Amino acid sequence: MTDRTTPLTATAAERLLVDTTPYLSCDECFARIDEYVDRLASVPGHRDVLMETHLRGCGVCAEEATALAELVGGTGPESTTL
Repeated sequence: MTDRTTPLTATAAERLLVDTTPYLSCDECFARIDEYVDRLASVPGHRDVLMETHLRGCGVCAEEATALAELVGGTGPESTTL
């Protein structure tokens, strides 16, 4: 068996400790992500606490939201006030 452990970075440790309440699952996030990104691009100051909280704690979903935002040419979730 090969040992493929990678040291835990400070950023990865912080993501593991992020308070993710109120809770939103990845499935629920993916069901809402298109509308969320559309609103970020078209409604100035749009806030969605559930999505913002989930994206702060889930790198996979945050990456998806950022990629969608780039496709629509809008503002990505990383620029919202989290």
